[in-house]
Amino acid sequence: MSSAISNIFKGKTGEDIACNYLKKAGFEIIERNFKTEIGEIDVICAGEGYLVFVEVKSRLDDKFGNAAEAVNADKQRKISQVAAQFIAKYRKYSHQMRFDVIEVYMRDKKLNHIRNAFDSYLRY
Repeated sequence: MSSAISNIFKGKTGEDIACNYLKKAGFEIIERNFKTEIGEIDVICAGEGYLVFVEVKSRLDDKFGNAAEAVNADKQRKISQVAAQFIAKYRKYSHQMRFDVIEVYMRDKKLNHIRNAFDSYLRY
């Protein structure tokens, strides 16, 4: 299997694991892989009184650091911009929102849910 295909498989599997975890934790999955010309948000869900935009980072293990470290300032900016487009499209202006990161470590079968992983610089 090529590394591109295995990365796509790893990403999809990680998102499936994250969604199963979120459902069990009482979140309602609203949309997966919401895409615009700017980028994509892996999972959009509702729970704990929030509209939550979730970036899922899947790794085999944490040998090269935490998966959340890949959600740098540029990635945060793109996620925020895509979230703004989602909010405008579905007119979700009155909802409290937050940005979470879920790290999925395949080899260790470990998941880490980072609530409020970053703040959006946009004001809605």
